[in-house]
Amino acid sequence: MSETVIDVKGLVKNYGDLHAVQGVDLEVKAGEVYSILGPNGAGKTTTVEIMECLRLKTSGEVRILGLDIDKGQKEIRRRIGVLPQAFNAFDYLTVKENIDYFGDLFDKRISADGLIKAVQLEDKRNVWFVNLSGGLKQRVGVAISMVNDPEIIFLDEPTTGLDPKARREVWKVIQDLKAQNKTVILTTHYMEEAEVLSDRVAIMDGGRFIAMGTPRQIIDQYGAGSICVVKAPNDAATKGVKDSGMQYEITNGDLCVKLDDNRSLAKLVNLLSAGEASYGEMLVKGSTLEDVFLKLTGKKLAEREGQ
Repeated sequence: MSETVIDVKGLVKNYGDLHAVQGVDLEVKAGEVYSILGPNGAGKTTTVEIMECLRLKTSGEVRILGLDIDKGQKEIRRRIGVLPQAFNAFDYLTVKENIDYFGDLFDKRISADGLIKAVQLEDKRNVWFVNLSGGLKQRVGVAISMVNDPEIIFLDEPTTGLDPKARREVWKVIQDLKAQNKTVILTTHYMEEAEVLSDRVAIMDGGRFIAMGTPRQIIDQYGAGSICVVKAPNDAATKGVKDSGMQYEITNGDLCVKLDDNRSLAKLVNLLSAGEASYGEMLVKGSTLEDVFLKLTGKKLAEREGQ
């Protein structure tokens, strides 16, 4: 079994009367991508910044790479890499010059050319940072976070504000980090991002972790299973499903039927093929992390973001 590289027990962070982090526990193994998922204000950035030695905890125990964060901050900083949420670099330095600049801050470093290759920016090597797109700037940020060859890399909201294409380019870089056996701590409020990239996930809300495990474990434990969405059902179709005893609900005029097992879909098809029942089309959907978040918090993540 992989060694534990992050061990957090009973972490609390208060700002006066504001309880930003309320007694969280977290264990991260070497070589995994671990995502902390939640809306803005959930406490995820505060939690990560404590682990990065950027904020002081109120109470609790935090050990990074076996080092007590109260006593070993200098050594921890030497062995981790950080891409902060509001990353920026020097506009009128090239990609290589920026990486060289930050590399000179460490005794141990990886060559700029090696990092440029790792984040697939060879053709942008001599381009000013100011002239890069948002996605390319984030890739430069990932390269800079790797400049000291860290054992753990913290990426705080690395794809916020990026278009879908740029977001997936950053995903590829994160997947490459995992292939290099780097431990990656990813904070995000994008459900799909966490589901695609993560070995394990912690969903955070109101300063607490409300679900933890692999994406599949969380979905299996808290999700509603598979449903079949029946578009534009007529009254006979709805009555047939109701009389069958199958669990269902009406959402925006669609008939959403819970599929309990492998036989449920065949049963539903037979029901909707009988008598006067009619409908537009049928779509089978599995539960997602978005569904789990909705179930646990009562709101969609997008609604939380707008508050």
